[in-house]
Amino acid sequence: MSMKVRSTLAATVLALMLFVAVCRSSGQQRALSADQAQVVDTVKAIFSAASLDDLAKFHAVVAPGFYIYDAGARFDGEAIMTLIKAEHAKGRKYEWNVTEPDVHVLGDTAWIAYVNKGGVTDAWGTVAQGWLESAFLERRGGVWKIVFMHRTRVAAALPASSVSKR
Repeated sequence: MSMKVRSTLAATVLALMLFVAVCRSSGQQRALSADQAQVVDTVKAIFSAASLDDLAKFHAVVAPGFYIYDAGARFDGEAIMTLIKAEHAKGRKYEWNVTEPDVHVLGDTAWIAYVNKGGVTDAWGTVAQGWLESAFLERRGGVWKIVFMHRTRVAAALPASSVSKR
C-alpha cells in the first residue's frame, strides 16, 4: 500500500471516529416522544409546585404513597413541601431545571434521570447548584404521576476522569 493511500485511509478513519464521537455526544439532544415530554413536564410541574408552595399542584402530580430521598433523608408525602416552605420562610429561594433528560417509558411506567441545574438564593446572594436526580412515574387515568424521586447534590468540582459522557 502506497504512502498516499495510507495517509488517505488514516485521515478517513480519523474523520469517521470524530463523526461517531460527535453523534454520540449530541445523542442526548434527540427529540422526545410525546410520553417522554409529558414525563419531563410532570417533573417540571413538581418543581413549580414547590417554588410556589402550591400543595394542590403538588398533589396533582404525585401518586398516593409518593416519597423522595433528599438531603440524606426520606420524605414521605407532603413532608418535602413542608421543608421547602420552611426554607422559603427563612428567605431562601430555589431554582430547579431539568436538563439532559434521559427518559424511558414502558407501558404505563416511566423513569427519568436528569441533571438539575439551578441555584439557591438567600440574603447573601445566589449560589449555583446542581443535582443528579431520578424519578419513577406511573400513568394513572392517562396522567403521569410521580411515585418516587431521588436527588444527590453534585460535588463542587468532579475530577474529569469520573465524569461519564455516555
